Amino acid sequence: MTSPQGRMRPEHRPVRSLSDLAVVAGSTASSSTEGVSVTGVAVGSTDVLPGDLFVALPGLKVHGARHAAEALAAGAVAVLTDAEGAELIGPGCEVPVIVTDRPLRTVLGQVSAWCYGHPARELTVVGVTGTNGKTTTTYFVDAALRAVHTTTAVVGTVELRVGDEAIESPRTTVEAPVLHGLFALMLERGATACSMEVSSHALALERVAGLTVDVAAFTNLQRDHLDFHGDMEGYFRDKARLFAPDHARRGVICVDDEWGRRLAAEARIPVETVATHADPAAREGADWWVEEATIGLDGVGSTFTLVGPDGVRLEAFSPLPGLVNVSNAALAIVVAHRAGISLEDAVSGVAGAHAIPGRMERVVERGAGWPLCLVDYAHTPDALTLALEAVRPITPGRLVLVLGSDGDRDRGKRPLMGEIAARLADVVVVTDENPRSEDPGEIRSAILAGARSVRPDLRGVLEVSPRADAVRLGMLLGGSSDTVIVTGKGHEPTQEIAGVFHRYNDRDVYLSTREAGRPGDVLTADAVDVDAQRAALHALRRTSHGRRTVAVVAAPRTPAEVTDLDALGRLAVRLDVRRLLAVGPSARAVHTGAYQEGSWDAETAWVPDVDAARAWLATEIEPEDIVLVTGAGLEDLAADLAGGVAARIDEGGEL
Repeated sequence: MTSPQGRMRPEHRPVRSLSDLAVVAGSTASSSTEGVSVTGVAVGSTDVLPGDLFVALPGLKVHGARHAAEALAAGAVAVLTDAEGAELIGPGCEVPVIVTDRPLRTVLGQVSAWCYGHPARELTVVGVTGTNGKTTTTYFVDAALRAVHTTTAVVGTVELRVGDEAIESPRTTVEAPVLHGLFALMLERGATACSMEVSSHALALERVAGLTVDVAAFTNLQRDHLDFHGDMEGYFRDKARLFAPDHARRGVICVDDEWGRRLAAEARIPVETVATHADPAAREGADWWVEEATIGLDGVGSTFTLVGPDGVRLEAFSPLPGLVNVSNAALAIVVAHRAGISLEDAVSGVAGAHAIPGRMERVVERGAGWPLCLVDYAHTPDALTLALEAVRPITPGRLVLVLGSDGDRDRGKRPLMGEIAARLADVVVVTDENPRSEDPGEIRSAILAGARSVRPDLRGVLEVSPRADAVRLGMLLGGSSDTVIVTGKGHEPTQEIAGVFHRYNDRDVYLSTREAGRPGDVLTADAVDVDAQRAALHALRRTSHGRRTVAVVAAPRTPAEVTDLDALGRLAVRLDVRRLLAVGPSARAVHTGAYQEGSWDAETAWVPDVDAARAWLATEIEPEDIVLVTGAGLEDLAADLAGGVAARIDEGGEL
């Protein structure tokens, strides 16, 4: 079966002589290539269409030549490979095998571009690289380009989009045959501009060979992918490949960090620099810089002034919250301008950019008992810090964070993520991201170790698996003044566990949780004294109508004797309250009385504070329960639980 990206090709496919292709590949054309034509290029056997050249690359674990038979069965008419691949295929192959001694990945890009007629040369192409912010900046640039270009395309982590047609992207930057086929499809569909993400892996593995972008952009360099690049120096060298004459005509570099400043000094193409932080060292000598950034407390976006050459001053707006998105917006404006868009159109285009999947994406708005619920792709220590700092100013109450960390990736960042979470969030729910081949529990343990270095007692830190349960819990823990942010996966439509990809998306969990509603109806009772609470327990029994009853009890406003609180717990048991939760040090006697009356195991519990009560309720309440909340200090908890369905009990115990 052909993969979706294998189908993102032009309807009118090119016809190229295999003999000519062999010359482009640096191989001598043989008699076996004469009279053979190819109509496309594929590097994955599942991407092969009839008439394709199959390029068999050496892989990290398996050489692509081992899949030649599958490619031929799918209709490949020739194979391009190296000496090792030719030996694996053997002499009896039924189609011509072209062997090259040049770097095969470089050849792959050149052959792909040639086969499709170098389509990128007829497009305005922007390439964005960096650790964090690539996706957001790419979409901001696309929004600006659309001020002039009627039809545009986006290639990146979220999707492969040409005009109105899009498919899920298999990776940040696709392999060269898919990429150049996409460019050809763009021309066929009337697109004139493309914004694309360029990953460090793509640069190291020559996935962008055969492409020279009009403008290359650099966001930042932060710890990530060190399992692949070895160290930050290796990571930087691979990113810097984009800023060379064979890959870009000009560049725009954010110089907020030392790596950006170094790249600007070492780039082998003309570059302009953008400084978006107040750091004088970063601003010194910058061509463009940000002033007067104002973080909007409505949680929607931020305003800022962009200052440029010759005294240019632009009042601009980032549609996403936080200083990090001021940086992305400022960079995008300059990049779009250097790609041929007027400054005015670039500013207005970025300001009007639509929601970007998985990037500070607002899924559930604050209100009706629900917290503001966000999804963000932050999966590095620096990105997590910036994300939490961005949402703190727009959070009147508590900041609830749900996070994990990828398996089979940089292990050193896991405790760092835990430290940051414990330092910047009020409530932390540690869960699974993409465990891949690793034990999910070990990954969570490393994150928890980092959190423990900040909070030795792990107060307010929970460990929950699977991920859907963690996201659901985080949402239910939040009240209408809180913000819940789940990080790490962003837009991703699957979760990889033990080598299997399961359909999963954080956004879907939020929406299904809201649709299901908060568990149970909630009754609130004025806790003037123990007598009022006793009346409320009787009212709970009368109004249950066969439903399971839950009582959440704190000490009343009027000081009560220990014996009276003990008796209150015993009464709850006699009235057949099925779940009793005592909250706070003063209410411990309620739990003791219930326990001694015969309520054991999970039937009764004591927690020290409201945060712990939220966690207990989120996991214990069932949809048909009726819940009583009574006691001093539980007002916000009751309101949040109710979510608009609370019924009030008067002091006499009547509804």
